[in-house]
Amino acid sequence: MSDAAIFAISLGVTLVGLVISWGVYRRRGAGTGMRGAALSLVPLAAAMTGVTEFFVDLAFSPVKWAGVGVAGLAVLLYLTSGAMLSRRADAAPEGGKAAGEGGRRPAGRAAKPKGAVQGPAQGGGDPEMAEIEKILRDRGIS
Repeated sequence: MSDAAIFAISLGVTLVGLVISWGVYRRRGAGTGMRGAALSLVPLAAAMTGVTEFFVDLAFSPVKWAGVGVAGLAVLLYLTSGAMLSRRADAAPEGGKAAGEGGRRPAGRAAKPKGAVQGPAQGGGDPEMAEIEKILRDRGIS
């Protein structure tokens, strides 16, 4: 397609979008109308920057489609390798390092602060409250 035809089509789509955005502005308010206007300007911007011509060429070029496929494969391999590495790190035994020695701590309960009270409340509190506090701590509720 020629540049003039691409520009004319993009300008037409933009103008139709702006007219629709004006109607949306009148019915639903300024925020929605501005969002519609912003989206309506995208085809014109794409034509002016040459992005539209790239996509027109892409639609009719098997070599470019192959390039898109190779790029998709690269993204798929990268994401799969990240998932595999994440699973391996989570499943690794803690043989050499303890959680405090810079190793990863297993998921679950958070580490207790240094000043946390371990037993019943200091000062001879109610033994029933101490038992309730212990149950809550065991369940990870503080």
